[in-house]
Amino acid sequence: MLFVPFALADRERYAARVRERLGRLGLAVDSAHETRVEGAQALFVGGGNTFRLLLEMQRRGLLERVRELVRGGVPYIGSSAGSNLACPTIRTTNDMPIVEPAGFGALGLVPFQINPHYLDPDPGSRHMGETRAQRIGEFHEEADAPVLGLREGAWVRVEGDSARLGGANGARLFRRGRDAEELATGASLDELLRA
Repeated sequence: MLFVPFALADRERYAARVRERLGRLGLAVDSAHETRVEGAQALFVGGGNTFRLLLEMQRRGLLERVRELVRGGVPYIGSSAGSNLACPTIRTTNDMPIVEPAGFGALGLVPFQINPHYLDPDPGSRHMGETRAQRIGEFHEEADAPVLGLREGAWVRVEGDSARLGGANGARLFRRGRDAEELATGASLDELLRA
């Protein structure tokens, strides 16, 4: 497995932790900051700042190469920023733009957007800022792509023309001009692949 840690400032330390943890499962892990992506049997793109991840992928010329590998059958696992990178753009990330990538276009492995770490609005909160739902609504003022708000512990598995929601906490599906839809673990997301 090849780990892609470009979203993080302390890549070496994080790569060592991933190597150790996945090693317990019998997986050999190389890091993309130390080796090339060619020959990878699987790609794991972890978390950190999504803007930094995209910029580093652009600088290294890896967006098209990773896209080709995945379309050729190499499994892609994205966590946090890595799940944003699987989308057409990174415009539904929760991160601050600490760096300025050449654009927001990402891998486009799925035709919908993901908002990882989605938090439901808390009606008792005294926080006066926007909720994630409001931010996604702002996205839909400018774009039409569906957005899947993945709560902590939720994930999407795509195999061929099929996608399913997994994990423990479900998700909310946001579509332009429609009320958000609650999705339970096990829900089919096949429709989103045709978005």
